[in-house]
Amino acid sequence: MQIINPKAKSLLLGLEDMNLIRIEIKPMLLEILEKLRRNETETPTLEEITEEVELVRQKRYEAKMQNNY
Repeated sequence: MQIINPKAKSLLLGLEDMNLIRIEIKPMLLEILEKLRRNETETPTLEEITEEVELVRQKRYEAKMQNNY
């Protein structure tokens, strides 16, 4: 989420202080990949990950289409 208005940020922080919401900072995909690459010798590239995701999506779609018939 990107907060544009500073007043919105202070509102959200106020809600968190009242224990009405929980704000969790989750690293973006590229930040996670950079961290993995620093710690591993063989980390997949973004292209390799994208290819794998597309294969999984295709398999799920095919399975869904077979189950619908």
